[in-house]
Amino acid sequence: MDSGEVPIGRRVAQWRARRGLTQQMLADRMGKSKSWVDKVERGVRALDRFTVIRDIAEVLRVDASVLVGGDARPAASTGTGDGVDGVRAALARYEVLGRWPGDRLILPAGELDRRVGHAWLTYEHADYPQLVRMLPDLLGDAQRAHAADTRAETAGLLVRVYRTMASVLVKLGEAELAWLAADRAMAVASGDPLLAAVAAVPLGQALRASRRGRLAMAATIAAAHRVAPAVPHEAPPPELALCGSLLVEAALAAASCGDSRSAGELIDQAAEIAERVEDARDHQGAAFGPTVVELARVASAVELGDGGEAVTWHEKATSRSGWGRLPVGHRAAHLVDAARAYLHVGDLLRAGRALVDAERTAPPRSGAGRWRVR
Repeated sequence: MDSGEVPIGRRVAQWRARRGLTQQMLADRMGKSKSWVDKVERGVRALDRFTVIRDIAEVLRVDASVLVGGDARPAASTGTGDGVDGVRAALARYEVLGRWPGDRLILPAGELDRRVGHAWLTYEHADYPQLVRMLPDLLGDAQRAHAADTRAETAGLLVRVYRTMASVLVKLGEAELAWLAADRAMAVASGDPLLAAVAAVPLGQALRASRRGRLAMAATIAAAHRVAPAVPHEAPPPELALCGSLLVEAALAAASCGDSRSAGELIDQAAEIAERVEDARDHQGAAFGPTVVELARVASAVELGDGGEAVTWHEKATSRSGWGRLPVGHRAAHLVDAARAYLHVGDLLRAGRALVDAERTAPPRSGAGRWRVR
């Protein structure tokens, strides 16, 4: 069967899965019910109005022609297609025996560290188009530095580049490509539990975005156990924060599988660590602390369909002083979760306000709807 014979409902299901969305997530963004999405995908409900097809295409970030039949092209409004192609090409390059193209010099570790830190800040500020333009050259520079000097310092820099790359690719709906970047980070980190833990955070995100929640749980829990301190009150805050971040990722993965018991237990473990860390930042720059754990409770509750609990935790988390110190990308993604929670309880006014706040928090430069992908 050629692509032109694929029913439109099946195309919707394929692109929804590719973007890492559940039927409920697509329904929320369309202002429809989950049953409506299910009937569309099964062909029970016909899609015979172009305005509806266009709205679905906008949510899925494809041209409407892709759903009715035609070549797959990213929606023009996203503004990141060329950048993602550059990242994909960078990941596809395999340099042999240190023979690198061009005459670029190997950057000193200090300069490379500065550039890697700037890239992560760009990610935290949700300027994804700018970041994907930066990443191909940054990856090449980090690879060159690591090839010339395989000490832990340069390995750590390369892992951080791969982590940044995987994290932004998840946000841009490129889950499989993100998985590849995270896998490269795990390979570089081999033998170093702390570096492997840093790499396991985006690996869990990529697996979860690929709808492989069980694999994401296994990877993040194993990494958390490897860095969990024997005596928690004596462990340095960065290691505690990293362990807590992994437990949060594992909890979200459990929620994506509908495993409410595991999700609750893992978030509770992360909360215990957060009380020792407070609203701190780990050595990679990712935020962790009580506020982050409460936001994870919101995301987990929304995924599990408990809108009332999600609203309660949202209102508690956003009243904390740590809320305003979180990166804008994190806050914007959370506000979308909050909007879904309000929709679950039928509060359309507050749902709309949450979406407006998300738009204000992550400005249009980040690409249309990019903050919506957690």
